[in-house]
Amino acid sequence: MCVGQLGSLLPHVVVPSILAAFLIPEWHLSGAQAGLLAGSGAAGYMVTVPVLATLTDRIDARKILIAGSALSALGTLLFGLLATGLWSGALFNAMAGVGFAGAYMPGLKALTDRLAPGDSSRAITLYTSSFSFGVGVSFLVSQLVAEAWGWRSAFFVTAAGPLVMLGVCLLLRPVKPAPASGKLLDFAPVFRNRSAVGFVLGYGAHCFELYGIRTWIVAFWTFVAARSSDASLLTPIVVSVVFSVLAMPASILGNELALRFGRHRAISTVMFASAAVAILIGFFADKSPWLLLPLILTYALTVPADSGALTSGMSMSADPNYRGATMAMHSTVGFSLSALGAWAVGVALDAAGGVQSSSAWMAAFSVLAAGILLGPLALYWSRQETT
Repeated sequence: MCVGQLGSLLPHVVVPSILAAFLIPEWHLSGAQAGLLAGSGAAGYMVTVPVLATLTDRIDARKILIAGSALSALGTLLFGLLATGLWSGALFNAMAGVGFAGAYMPGLKALTDRLAPGDSSRAITLYTSSFSFGVGVSFLVSQLVAEAWGWRSAFFVTAAGPLVMLGVCLLLRPVKPAPASGKLLDFAPVFRNRSAVGFVLGYGAHCFELYGIRTWIVAFWTFVAARSSDASLLTPIVVSVVFSVLAMPASILGNELALRFGRHRAISTVMFASAAVAILIGFFADKSPWLLLPLILTYALTVPADSGALTSGMSMSADPNYRGATMAMHSTVGFSLSALGAWAVGVALDAAGGVQSSSAWMAAFSVLAAGILLGPLALYWSRQETT
């Protein structure tokens, strides 16, 4: 399943990867428009994941996984063939996002349905952390192909990735979920589970920060590199790939810390640290890349370190009869705030002077810091006794 997910993720950040070098100048996009385009995939995901993930409580998630993977490949291919501007690009990116909605959380459900009973925390964390490794591969392939053969070729090549998950699906044994009661989109039992909702809201704060930086990391390092003559090795490709690949061990380590020291305590500590690092990056945005590099690498660890712990905490807190619905809510909130994070950073950049202004990047990283600080508040609320 982790290998299949790497294929599903190959098209995942192709738009952010080529945004600064190709789409912004060719389509004359503002920061807010660029954020809207990048966030359209998350928006498509957000709209459809409640239905698709909840369906996994009623039918084998493998079937949804097959359909989602096929649609993800199609949307990516159509972007490369037909996109000519903001709105057509957003349409096809949203289509790919709808497909991914049938691949990520249904994939997690397909995995957990086939695990032996017991503590599945590490297996879930391995699956969620492989997400970040897949994003790193997506950054690498997208930028290399775009520079070599043009940006449309990046979509043609990455569209083949979801076909890997289709192959994996053929290897999965069929599993029929236990009969589910209640309405298909009845989320009332999920909302009554305060512990699970706390992890869901914390995941939303995490996704706001994560997708905000993933959307703009290439543009930010392009700004940093352009101001320095001693950063020939630190290209946007190298930095964006390393930033993403570090997320996999960071997420696994974060979950191990949560198992050792307590989930709420470990997650909150990571979130506070991440906000602090974001502020430092913004403050030193116009300094040497060799000063910024350690901060960026630290940020690459703090941003994803809470991901596996949040998702496994949600899964373990969920009522088994409503795990699919809980996963649906988890993903809906997460990707809603992913789209918001990409757009909000773009708005901050526009408001403070644009991508060539150091003060604009201070504003952008301040927005990311403010977003992640909502996570500890959500976790604190979830532990309070109701009256």
